[in-house]
Amino acid sequence: MIKFFLMVNKQGQTRLSRYYEHVEINKRTMLEAEVIKNCLSRSKDQCSFIEYKDFKLVYRQYAALFVVVGIDQTENEMAVYELIHNFVEVLDKYFSRVSELDVSFSVSEIHLY
Repeated sequence: MIKFFLMVNKQGQTRLSRYYEHVEINKRTMLEAEVIKNCLSRSKDQCSFIEYKDFKLVYRQYAALFVVVGIDQTENEMAVYELIHNFVEVLDKYFSRVSELDVSFSVSEIHLY
C-alpha cells in the first residue's frame, strides 16, 4: 500500500505531497526532511529503493525533481518504480515539457476541483 507521494526539488523543497494515511503536520515536516535527506544524499549509481523505518522508499530523479513514494513492506518496489515513471510521462504529455514550475501550477489546479 502506498503511504505517501512526494515531489521534491534538488534544494530539498517539497513541491507536491500527498499522504494516504493520517500524519500530523509536525510529523509530516520531520518525515519529509528525513526522506529528502536520504534520497538526495544517494549517488546515481545506487539503488532507488531504500529501507526506512517501517516502510520502503522508492524514488526516481527527473532533471531537478525527485519523485519519492513511501510504501509498506508488502508492496512491489518495481511496480511502484514504473508507476512513478508513468506518472511523470502523463505530466509530460499534459504540460508538453514538465518542469518544477508546472508542478507548482498543477498542484493549485488540482485543489480547485
